[in-house]
Amino acid sequence: MLPAERRSITLQTADGLRLVGEVATPLGPRTGTLICLHPLPTHGGMMDSHLYKKAANRLPAMAGIEVLRFNTRGTESEAGKSDGVFDNGDSERLDVEAAMDFALTELGADNLWVVGWSFGTDLALRHARNPQVQGLILLAPPLRSSQVSDLEFWANDGRPVIALVPEYDDYLKPDAARERFAALTQLELIPVEGAKHLWVGEPAVYRVLSEITRIIAPEHLPLPTEL
Repeated sequence: MLPAERRSITLQTADGLRLVGEVATPLGPRTGTLICLHPLPTHGGMMDSHLYKKAANRLPAMAGIEVLRFNTRGTESEAGKSDGVFDNGDSERLDVEAAMDFALTELGADNLWVVGWSFGTDLALRHARNPQVQGLILLAPPLRSSQVSDLEFWANDGRPVIALVPEYDDYLKPDAARERFAALTQLELIPVEGAKHLWVGEPAVYRVLSEITRIIAPEHLPLPTEL
């Protein structure tokens, strides 16, 4: 865990739920703010899933990127349990909106990006539509609940959408992803050789964090491998 200002937060949704979260803010200049939408909670996904915990531990110091993580409704982690119950990505729209509102109003984010991993990619595509979001970063997108209309929204909107697709993904491999994402015409699809859906292993983590940095704060590349 590298130096940063870390604080627990509570997000308040429009339907009255309190969501558990944390913000890790760089001690020096901030290059951008990242909202992390976690994998499927019914399969162990949470704000402390390893990629996001490592992003919060490293990116503020390494790249000046502020990292906001939170548990969607009904999700529990070491940080605590959020109110409500899992709703398969539907009512979670209010959770995503609460996170975006917090980042913009409480954090004053001026270079705000949303990253989704697995289930979180569907939340991003379906719900992260605040016009002040600069773009989306999708990690191992399964396109589980997103519809063609969601892809067409982003195509018509024109903001950047970048997808990192593991070579050995369990749900959507690169060639199939190109077909499924065809409606999202500006998509930057990046096949990641040797990677799997859970991004296990330090090489996979380093690749993901480097791509996030390339998008948000490229002047901080390459990320250090030793400290």
